[in-house]
Amino acid sequence: MSGKRKYQMTIEAASDKLARVMERMGVEKYDFDYAESKAAKSCWVELLCNGRAYRFVNDTAKSAACGRGLVYMSDLFVELVYALEDLARAVEKGIFTLDMLLEGKMALPAENPMEPCFLALGFASRPESATAVKERYRQLAKALHPDAGGDQAAFMALRENYESCLKLMEASGT
Repeated sequence: MSGKRKYQMTIEAASDKLARVMERMGVEKYDFDYAESKAAKSCWVELLCNGRAYRFVNDTAKSAACGRGLVYMSDLFVELVYALEDLARAVEKGIFTLDMLLEGKMALPAENPMEPCFLALGFASRPESATAVKERYRQLAKALHPDAGGDQAAFMALRENYESCLKLMEASGT
């Protein structure tokens, strides 16, 4: 990895700082994560403010495009936390309200509740393909099938949920 770290703060310390910043801004709820691949690194913070969800992202591509050239995940995350802290300062000084600052930023769409059949098969989010549904069904069927010592009623419920999932996937064209 080339380059030098810009910030000495660790990701753990930055996540603690983020918690304090979110409290200062009066955010109702927030979440964050970071991901790293061979090609890029990225991090995001989602926050819920006055019933509207917002997502802020920082990644190596944005950093390079702006001439910052950050290459360490901790630097990307710390920079995002510092940017949110700048928003908190403006709110605390009475210069803006958080709603005013975020007015031009598009809110995330409201979450669509996931269909119960997908939850019954153990999916945390709707799968992208029917193949994923079939694979999950096969895994669960091996354990729940009556011939393998499973319960008949549980296996039938699994089968019904599986068929419902496939119908929904087909209806949505996936």
